Amino acid sequence: MKNKNLSVLLGAAFLMATSAIGPGFMTQTAKFTKDMGATFAFVIAISVIMSFIAQLNVWRILAISKKRGQDLANAVFPGLGYFITFLVCLGGLAFNIGNVGGAALGFQVVFDLDLTTGAIISGALGVIIFVSKNGSKIMDKMTQILGAMMILLIGYVAFSTNPPVAMAARETFMPSQINFMAIITLIGGTVGGYIIFSGGHRLIDAGIVGEENLDQVNRSAMLGIGVATIVRIFLFLAVLGVVTLGHDLDPANPAADAFKIAAGTLGYKIFGLVFLAAALTSIVGAAYTSVSFLKTLFKVVAKYENLFIILFIVSSTFILTVLGKPAKLLVLAGSLNGLILPITLAIALVASKKKSIVNEYKHSQILFLLGWVVVIFTAYIGMTSLKSLMTLFNS
Repeated sequence: MKNKNLSVLLGAAFLMATSAIGPGFMTQTAKFTKDMGATFAFVIAISVIMSFIAQLNVWRILAISKKRGQDLANAVFPGLGYFITFLVCLGGLAFNIGNVGGAALGFQVVFDLDLTTGAIISGALGVIIFVSKNGSKIMDKMTQILGAMMILLIGYVAFSTNPPVAMAARETFMPSQINFMAIITLIGGTVGGYIIFSGGHRLIDAGIVGEENLDQVNRSAMLGIGVATIVRIFLFLAVLGVVTLGHDLDPANPAADAFKIAAGTLGYKIFGLVFLAAALTSIVGAAYTSVSFLKTLFKVVAKYENLFIILFIVSSTFILTVLGKPAKLLVLAGSLNGLILPITLAIALVASKKKSIVNEYKHSQILFLLGWVVVIFTAYIGMTSLKSLMTLFNS
């Protein structure tokens, strides 16, 4: 990596990773580990491979075309970018409500604050970052520092629980069961919705585009998936060590319970810090990326980008603290997030073959074919889950 680009490349990677590592990511990982035990290792492995294929395809095409996701979609089919933007922003807003709630819970655990006060402080911290003209640079540094902190803290708890690593390794390659819904849930949580675009859009904003920068884009994409994977594995091992000993985790908050059982009050405080860091970075990532979808479609957003990011964070905080969590919207947006991935990945794959978009660039045929495998798999499972969701939503 060139030194002048190193900070941005690391920032893009950690922005993607920490956008993925939100409150839902932690709760999700703890719940699946509780339910599936060591065989969850196979789910993690498959989801990581598919997430890597999806991210590398999308980031490369964004860099080569020098177009953000919405503009790439409009170039493939006029008007499609507006539809993608609607889905991404709806999902981003809904998940940010959950992120603010997660940060509030983190403040409650660490500082014993009530949830409303914690939520307001969380939103205020996000706003402070983008009040500065150097908001993007501050965001880069914050995601790197908090991302590294999460790895160290979760790693400490993972090793303290003495998990059955050999059993997990065996289940990775010879699973005793296969849970397809868990796989699609993890893929959606790692590269679904706005997450897959977060780092790629950051690189475009910094001008790290074109075929001459493709190696750097590849490394940043791989680092982003790598960081998210390390956190997922450490968290899995931490919870696995607890459940293997026969402890029954609280279904309301399995991750917090696992940390508390593993390391007592210290473990519970570590959970609070990790949950807080995960939520704060996700608040920033969701707001930044959602607004990046609007700024090339609406000139006023481009002119006042930081202001719109602030409004996005304030809206999320307001909805959580005043109106409460709109449960059905959150559930529907979650399902839409899973459906966005096959759509956006398919758009990138189609764009990779259009000379009007990528000029003379020749996209990797292996990545292209593997990308379509991911599209078909995630679309099928996503549509299956959507049928169940619509039944719930109409009930």
